[in-house]
Amino acid sequence: MTRTIAVTGSASGIGRALAASLRERGEEVIGVDLRDAEVCADLSAPEGRARAVHEVLERAGGELDAVVACAGLSGVTVGTVTVNFFGVTAILEGLRPALARAERPRAAAVASISATQPADPEVVRACLDGDEPRAVALAERAVERGQGRLLYPSSKSALARWLRARAVSPEWAGCGIPLNAVAPGVVLTPMSAPLFEDEAMRKVMDRAVPMPLNGYAEPEVVAGALRWLVSPENSHMAGQIVFVDGGAEATLRGPDVY
Repeated sequence: MTRTIAVTGSASGIGRALAASLRERGEEVIGVDLRDAEVCADLSAPEGRARAVHEVLERAGGELDAVVACAGLSGVTVGTVTVNFFGVTAILEGLRPALARAERPRAAAVASISATQPADPEVVRACLDGDEPRAVALAERAVERGQGRLLYPSSKSALARWLRARAVSPEWAGCGIPLNAVAPGVVLTPMSAPLFEDEAMRKVMDRAVPMPLNGYAEPEVVAGALRWLVSPENSHMAGQIVFVDGGAEATLRGPDVY
């Protein structure tokens, strides 16, 4: 039977690759993005998230087989916190009741190898406390004092921790909804393109994210992992962060972390 799957960030990068792959397999995809999607909404703000949830539910008839939160931002901007954490969690929680109505529901998000790197603990804590105004204020201060580069790993670290806690809760695992994430290394997407234009930045990136297995990944590689995570075959994975990173995490953290 055709499944109905909501994909945020469907207009570019990993989300676009995933949406195309699912459609090729006959699935119905409800894409969510700023533009060029079935549902156009800004996930950086509460009203945009509420609109996205409402319109997805309308299109899906109140029931979804899967949700994949791919939308995200990088760079020295408060948006990395509002979109990467609050946007993702609001979409997953907002659509969870619709998943619970499906026979074999699945959910997944896009984390990052950067979640293993230094972060701003106050920003992470504010995210996990669900305090968006405080998280935004702290993010703005981080940018002002020249530490904005910590916001992306902070947002992804908070997301990974939130997901691992929620995945085994009565609302998710208790309702038979596997919730997991992929953590890519360097992916060749429009979001990462500026990094490759600066040779010095590229060298920094290669040191920070060494990928001994086949180097940088195409978005289709990560999309393939996400597609399996939300497939009916995945019945027992919960709260897992699957590194699709060419061996970066194993290289950086070594064999004693597993």
